[in-house]
Amino acid sequence: MTWGVGIIGAGPGVAALHAPTLARTAGDFQLVHVSDGGSGRAAAIAERFGARSSSGVDALLADPEVEVVAVCSPPEQHAAHVRASLAAGRRAIFCEKPLATTLEDAEQIVAACADAGALLVVGTNHLFDPAWSRATHHLHATRDRVRSVSVTLSLAPNGRYHELVTGAPLPAPPGPARPPIDPDDRELSARIVRQLVVGLAVHDLPLVRDLVPDATEVVWARPVAPIGFDLALRSPDAVVRFTAVMGPEGADSLWRVNVATDGARVDVEFPPPFVHAGSARTTVRDGRGIQTVYPIDRRDGYDAEWRALAALLRGETAMEYDELRADAAFVIAVADGAAAAVRDGVLA
Repeated sequence: MTWGVGIIGAGPGVAALHAPTLARTAGDFQLVHVSDGGSGRAAAIAERFGARSSSGVDALLADPEVEVVAVCSPPEQHAAHVRASLAAGRRAIFCEKPLATTLEDAEQIVAACADAGALLVVGTNHLFDPAWSRATHHLHATRDRVRSVSVTLSLAPNGRYHELVTGAPLPAPPGPARPPIDPDDRELSARIVRQLVVGLAVHDLPLVRDLVPDATEVVWARPVAPIGFDLALRSPDAVVRFTAVMGPEGADSLWRVNVATDGARVDVEFPPPFVHAGSARTTVRDGRGIQTVYPIDRRDGYDAEWRALAALLRGETAMEYDELRADAAFVIAVADGAAAAVRDGVLA
């Protein structure tokens, strides 16, 4: 069976990631409608994939061919668009990360989906990446205690990889760009760091929760100019370091997760955003000095998250609302803690 998908949002992630990925799902999904918030970008994306386009959400939610709604709008609009999708009778929703920007909204959304029996997948593509499954399989098999997790990312401007994938730039989005961090303005820096944790660190914080579920205590946090953050978390048994910065024009992206246990080191290196180059690469070094490098899977996390929704729709897997709620709560707890630490000047 092929399910028709309507995507709310028309940013680079839709043009370079979700629309091409839907075309590769072996007939499970077909893009039928794209809507934007008035930017005019939906028409360009829809034309490439033979879909319809509109502005706002009303026409998309009234489209009878839209069976699955993909919420790919700006993060602060996710909660409202999931609610609107439920109100319009849709019972299969893909929501880009983050599910919501506040704990109240996240809990209400998950509860509303559970009450309606709606299927919900959150697009945390790193969590779905086959390479992460290999990494966690190794960790569970050895039963080694996790002692530290470090996440390091330096992102090139989105346009670099977006244009390589699509072959053309999208029209510029409306509204001002995010301002650079001013280290002397703690309130502004705290707001920006919180936005970055909720919208960017959310890629990997569910991975951290997988390994160190009680590491929500923010030891310290600081803004990194021009746009970035550096923070540390701890639990009774492990420490977590998370560093992210937006790189300059011309820079390559780097995205790594490193896990140290009592007896091994596991390194996972993800490909740059927007690039369809298969899975991340996982390397394991054990205490005897033996190194195992797992081959790159042709599937990536973007493909796997949509296949996960197809499996739910076919009844092959169970819907786990508690996991979505716990991931969202973990991310928001870290974001709130990081913002408070920056606001209070907690650097050590």
